[in-house]
Amino acid sequence: MTPHAAAHHPTGAEPTAETTTEPPTPTPPTPTTPPTHTARAHSFNTAAAQYAANRPSYPPALFDAVEALADHPLPGSRVADIGAGTGIATALLHARGADVIAVEPGDGMAAQFRSTLPDIPIVRGTGDDLPLADASVDFVTYAQAWHWTDQARSVPEALRVLRPGGALALWWNTDALDVPWIAEAAARTERHFRIDTAAERRNVNARAADPTGRLDFTRRTVRWSRRVPVDTHLANIGSHSVFLVHGEEHTAAFLAEEREHLLKTFPDGVVEEVYDVVLLLAKAPA
Repeated sequence: MTPHAAAHHPTGAEPTAETTTEPPTPTPPTPTTPPTHTARAHSFNTAAAQYAANRPSYPPALFDAVEALADHPLPGSRVADIGAGTGIATALLHARGADVIAVEPGDGMAAQFRSTLPDIPIVRGTGDDLPLADASVDFVTYAQAWHWTDQARSVPEALRVLRPGGALALWWNTDALDVPWIAEAAARTERHFRIDTAAERRNVNARAADPTGRLDFTRRTVRWSRRVPVDTHLANIGSHSVFLVHGEEHTAAFLAEEREHLLKTFPDGVVEEVYDVVLLLAKAPA
């Protein structure tokens, strides 16, 4: 899953009676102990409904790319969607004509999935220990979820359950940082939560996806956008793990300030979110 100055004087001169300046932005408090990877992974279960209602979907062009790189159609294929969460990607795979089974470890996310997609089977489990038979699926997919796995275990597990010539497809919605307002929002998030979003973005690559080098990933990027009310946008970013693990008060303070920034850029209250979906796909030996 990807999250998102004080006033200055170009001359370096101190302000005089004739000049005004805003007080410096206070340094935000941070937790004494940084949240663990596990805590971030489990945080979504407390916000499953918020996640389902506000997170972005994926464009049809993504699934066109999956089929093209796999050289195999999704309709009629057996697909295991791992870390399925509330079922955003699962529903799209199902609508594409795939025979999908979802795998999800979290109580809250699985409950939300069942309430939204009662006709699609979901089993409890993780990518590190898949509750699936050997050579049983044509595709293993991970939407916003591969980075929560231990690749030393999830890579061989994916290869175990894939049929010969099957495909492992990983994808993430990432912020289009060449869009000025998105880059500015990401910088504010970095400052407030003291995180390196650029480093997290760099982890969405073939080397990070499989540090062992056993898989030969092909990468594609699909740009798309959606227009949503500012409240939906704020609820979307608030459903990311970095927000969920920093406490309600800390997150609420940031989101209140962010609303003011957004309404200056989008005075009509409708935000245009722009995403680059990064797709990594590798085929199992035939």
